[in-house]
Amino acid sequence: MTDAYIYDCVRTPRGRGRADGALHEVTALRLSAATLDALRARTGTATDELDDVIWGNVTQVGEQGGCLARSAVLASGLPEAVPGLSINRFCASGLEAVNLAANQIRGGAGEAYVAGGVEMMSRIPMGSDGAAIAVDPSLAMKTYFVPQGISADIIATEYGFSRDDVDAYAVESQRRAALAWSEGRFARSIVPVTDRNGVEILARDEHMRPETDMQTLGALKPAFRDMGETMPGFDAVAMLKYPHLERVNHVHHAGNSSGIVDGAAAMLIGSKGFGERHGLKPRARIRATARVGTDPTIMLTGPVPATEKALAAAGMTIGALDVIEVNEAFSAVVLRFLQAFDADPTKVNPNGGAIAMGHPLGATGAMILGTALDELERTGKGTALATLCVASGMGAATIIERV
Repeated sequence: MTDAYIYDCVRTPRGRGRADGALHEVTALRLSAATLDALRARTGTATDELDDVIWGNVTQVGEQGGCLARSAVLASGLPEAVPGLSINRFCASGLEAVNLAANQIRGGAGEAYVAGGVEMMSRIPMGSDGAAIAVDPSLAMKTYFVPQGISADIIATEYGFSRDDVDAYAVESQRRAALAWSEGRFARSIVPVTDRNGVEILARDEHMRPETDMQTLGALKPAFRDMGETMPGFDAVAMLKYPHLERVNHVHHAGNSSGIVDGAAAMLIGSKGFGERHGLKPRARIRATARVGTDPTIMLTGPVPATEKALAAAGMTIGALDVIEVNEAFSAVVLRFLQAFDADPTKVNPNGGAIAMGHPLGATGAMILGTALDELERTGKGTALATLCVASGMGAATIIERV
């Protein structure tokens, strides 16, 4: 099997996913093309040899529709001979793009890919593409569908995480992200976003609230209680699926859930021979990838079985990992991961995560894998994992080894 390597990675700062966010006037096409061009500028003419651009984006309607990957290639400085593939595995789309590229190389189907993703949540609202599992009664009833916020609260209830537990995790995410930015830990990968005149629009993640503390979070009302308890009531649906629950403990709110943001990220993935031909030094080898399906009601538990599958494929144990990135969709998702593996909390999201910096759906997977690689290099450590929960009950994971 041919090894697949990460040669470089870039990401934009994340802008608030609202009309007053710094990136709101930037289209998904322009942000994608700018990110591709930034990666191309750092790797030189190597991108002339690309087999494909695999691009994750979740809400594939309007200006994010119509195979955005190919549109982004044509809008960028890449040759028109480079094709483009848009993919959607919900929150894991960016990571799945990397995994697909790596596995194509490992299987002999090409030697060089750009993989990553984008999401402009301020311009294309989450859920505006519809979803059969949510809107088709025949499937919603069969799967006991509930919205993700209810799923997060079910996890907290099922595994014993209190409001203080989830709030404390969120406060720590904000603290770690602020420290990481103050120490320049993201500097290698960040590419500022500029307007058409070259004027800087955004150079720093915009969603962070470093002043967050337990008192400010404690004043927030649970965001999903009303939809859970008010008729028809998703809590009642959940308890049909999980009759052992006496009630759903609603603990999540905007402060301990991932932020809605805009952003993009890209990685250059290639074989050893590709790097040698272009004088590129690999930064990491992709050791294992995994994807799983899970219970679609509780929905967000996928990082645990996906990690188990990736570890088995790599012949590793959780203790052998030096850095672990678990997407902070909700606090309870990460707390469940820590609980399931009895993992060292200092290794998990050491630079904060999506609660502090935001979760641009189609890009996040590539972003956190790049963050893990940067952290390996910063600390001189060897191996890292990136994993995400996925809507409708899935999970994805990737293990890399620093070269």
